[in-house]
Amino acid sequence: MYTSLEQFVDLLAERGELVEVGAQVDPYLEIREIADRMSKAPNGGKALLFRNTGTEFPLLINMFGSERRMALALGAESLDAIPERIDSVVRAVLSPRVGLWQKAQTALQATRWLPRKSRRRGACQQVVWTGNEIDLGRLPILFSAPCDGGRFITLPMVNTVDPATGVRNVGMYRMQVMDRNTTAMHWQIHKTGERHYRAYQQAGTRRMPVSVCLGGDPAYTFAATAPMPDGMDEYLLAGFLRGKPVKLVKCLTNDIYVPEDCDFVIEGWVDTTEEKVVEGPFGDHTGFYSLEDRYPLFHVTAITHHRGAIYPATIVGVPPMEDAYIAKASERIFLAPIRLVMQPEIRDMWMPEAGVAHNLAVVSIAESYAGQARKVGFSLLGAGQMMFTKYLAVVPETVAVHDIEALAERLRRMDVTQDIQRASGVYDALDHATATPGVGGKLVADLTIERGERPVVLPREWTLCGGVESVDCSLAEQWSVLIVRAPYGTEVNVESLLKCNNVKINFVALFDSATEGLTPSDLLWIACGDTEPERDVHIAGATMILDCRTKVGTKGAPVRFPNIVTSDEQTRRKVDSRWEEYGIGEHLPSPSDRLAALVYSSKATVE
Repeated sequence: MYTSLEQFVDLLAERGELVEVGAQVDPYLEIREIADRMSKAPNGGKALLFRNTGTEFPLLINMFGSERRMALALGAESLDAIPERIDSVVRAVLSPRVGLWQKAQTALQATRWLPRKSRRRGACQQVVWTGNEIDLGRLPILFSAPCDGGRFITLPMVNTVDPATGVRNVGMYRMQVMDRNTTAMHWQIHKTGERHYRAYQQAGTRRMPVSVCLGGDPAYTFAATAPMPDGMDEYLLAGFLRGKPVKLVKCLTNDIYVPEDCDFVIEGWVDTTEEKVVEGPFGDHTGFYSLEDRYPLFHVTAITHHRGAIYPATIVGVPPMEDAYIAKASERIFLAPIRLVMQPEIRDMWMPEAGVAHNLAVVSIAESYAGQARKVGFSLLGAGQMMFTKYLAVVPETVAVHDIEALAERLRRMDVTQDIQRASGVYDALDHATATPGVGGKLVADLTIERGERPVVLPREWTLCGGVESVDCSLAEQWSVLIVRAPYGTEVNVESLLKCNNVKINFVALFDSATEGLTPSDLLWIACGDTEPERDVHIAGATMILDCRTKVGTKGAPVRFPNIVTSDEQTRRKVDSRWEEYGIGEHLPSPSDRLAALVYSSKATVE
């Protein structure tokens, strides 16, 4: 594996997966706009290395932004090769057919992946900033979206330790820069970092040590994002992926150990008695802004780095983006443990990009008894980070989860009055559609039941009524989905439209008029993000109606509803005018141009 981020960069260049930009580019909005265009290019475009950021450090972005680069980051030629290794290990440990000797050998092999501590300083400590030298402004930290609350460190590996057990956690939590030596620490309520914070509070310990790593072997960064069980060391996963243990060194101003070959280490502490600070807004991975909230303040006591360090960053927003490939790697890598340990009937799983990793999932199962699909669905909705899923579809193992035609056929044959099960459960803290933060409705679709074709009946000429402005039948034949649109903020009665036109169809999705011209993938993203199944999904006759519109003033909706994340027009035009200077290649249009009509105010919130 890699002994530095620079070594990974060299490999990307060698494989034709990297573009270096020599022109000076501003971390304030400009880099984001360039990276957004590149990440939405076919197959994720290329990784970008900005050599001239106006600081003393280059910046790397979109390094995980394709299946190919994601696999290379984890030391494999393809993502499929990794779960095969995990599958063999899990089977060797759990299968009753494997003898004790082989199990012992597997366990012994696993100990070779455990992180190892070193008494020496690491390469990450070649240069040390303390006291007045500490200045986060010396790093090319991105200001990404126009309504962001400030600059954010977006690819940090945040190291904390449980005060009771001493067990380490490495998580990825965005960090808003407050001044030269403090940041907010975005520990959401469901995250392990927040649990450690509460444990220090309850123990009466004022100073909670925290160390933040950036860069190094890309396996470290992936491990920090992985849905590992609480209490399991992320550096063990990194060691497995690397095929060798992670070598750790002690930080200079606290007792936390970090990988010796990281590019940067930001050491410090959080005062558990200190009033939390206002953090946000932030253009988030959901494609919408996450709004202001209060989070702990992180005080920096030292910044160390190795000579020749590269600052790693990512941007998030309207899919597809770089994080989609990180989620895809997690999907493939953790399928084997889920299947073998929790749900052996699961055969495959797919989390479409439009579902932004947690809003939508498709699972195939080997079904042997009635109701099994529902059992699997509800079990998954309570498992680890799958608990954040809003919509879950279960198909038989004969259906490939990525086969769009096969999935469409299942939806056409579906009986929405019989094949839907509802529940209420935990939501991601970043979900904006629910009026009760962290809790909302869930929907499981059992698509394993064999049913006959359900014909779609549509009028030759439409009578528009019920406040509907337009009707789009382009998805009706393949998906049994009718798209209807109405002006933002108006009253709409879709049922009256269906009755007066004698419509027979499985699904009707109601969108804002401003969504005209968007792709089916865009519409699916909006549908998953802007709906809360308990409030926005209802059955009328044999048709399921989904209210996918922007919710402002809607009964039962959040008081604050966020805008989608786009670049501002000035930045878009600036990048257009400078494109040839960047040396990136053929001009790529801005994704924000087609989404601008969906931005309803100049603020992070819709007004």
